[in-house]
Amino acid sequence: MSKRWIKVFAVVALLAATLLGGAFAQKLVIESWRTDDLKLWKDVIIPAFNKHYPDIEVVFAPTAPAEYNAVLDSKLQAGTAGDLITCRPFGKSLELFNKGHLAPLNDLPGMENFTDFAKVAWTTDDGKTTYCVPMASVIHGFLYNKDLFDKYGFQPPKTYEEFMDLLARMKKKAPALAPLVMGTKDQWEAATMGWHNIAPNYYGGEAGRRAFLEGKEGFHTDGFLEAYKALAQWAPYLPRGYKAVSYSDAQQLFTQGRGFIYPAGSWDIGVFRQMNPKLNMGAFKAPPPAGATKSYISDHQDIALGLNPASKNPEAARKFLSWLTTREFAELYGNALPGFFPLHNYDITISDPVANEFLSWRQTSEGTFRMTYYKLSDQKPDAETDLWTASVNILNGKMQPEEAAVWMECRLASWYGPHKHFASELNCK
Repeated sequence: MSKRWIKVFAVVALLAATLLGGAFAQKLVIESWRTDDLKLWKDVIIPAFNKHYPDIEVVFAPTAPAEYNAVLDSKLQAGTAGDLITCRPFGKSLELFNKGHLAPLNDLPGMENFTDFAKVAWTTDDGKTTYCVPMASVIHGFLYNKDLFDKYGFQPPKTYEEFMDLLARMKKKAPALAPLVMGTKDQWEAATMGWHNIAPNYYGGEAGRRAFLEGKEGFHTDGFLEAYKALAQWAPYLPRGYKAVSYSDAQQLFTQGRGFIYPAGSWDIGVFRQMNPKLNMGAFKAPPPAGATKSYISDHQDIALGLNPASKNPEAARKFLSWLTTREFAELYGNALPGFFPLHNYDITISDPVANEFLSWRQTSEGTFRMTYYKLSDQKPDAETDLWTASVNILNGKMQPEEAAVWMECRLASWYGPHKHFASELNCK
């Protein structure tokens, strides 16, 4: 073959490759920690978006959750990060915005479809600038084995006193089964599914959280201390050897029918559906103390998506972000990931009955988020990590509730201005 024909074939091959690879005019890469959602994004979410924007290629490129923050920081510094950045709530995302790694989105079409509460985890402290599009929250509560409840004639409790009475009856009637399926090995569960789950009913939701921020309340006062005392009552009803039971161990115990009640985050719903499709689950919200006139739930902003200002395709990225604000995306995401609840204003239908039960609590209870995530964990010692330690020590019998509360308050008062007056009152060292 002559050199002339070789050149012709090369040109034809190049044109063919260009045509075949040119179906997409622009490309977007999404940075995320949600490795479990890779198939969902590839098979469901991205194809739904491409029905509207067939010329925009979207690549979902997650990093392992524990490595996400560090890997993302490195990519941003090197200028290799994707166009769209999945945002954790509060401090970390605010840090990225302040460093210029997330763009303001106030003028993004569709942002009017979210309340201030929905946006608060991704809005500057002065309330003026939102820098991520809210995607979903998770709600705390309790899952229970309906078959075991029916077998022993139990009913979900309405008050915290009924809850504790129910646990005592479970232990008496079925000593081989765990009334409460949770361990303390991994620490975070004791705080996340324990204290954060029940505490809003004791400190009064958003009003109590704001009073705490202003220094009018402390971990050692009123409802905050009462929440520690309420958590301490769980210890006799946890599984045998609970100090060595990990999060995954507890999931296995519950799906195998070896316990009655699982202190839950709604994110567990989809996990349990996969682990044991035959598991007959029900759900009840954290019961308030007897005589309470209101009930509160932890409805915690969990995930959002922001724009990397260094994106080479900012217009395409904004189109994708604007699509996230629509009813179509809200219903798609809420049903594809039962237990992750869209933060949009729309009334949407969730097909999973247990997830729908969690969602219904928004109509009967006031929502708040995990109080230690906002401002209280911006410096060290941070309140969220301390809450893990305190909650575990209370359940493991290493600290009394009063002792744990004072310990936490003294550590917070060491750096958080509105609480510094507590340091002298408590003789903190």
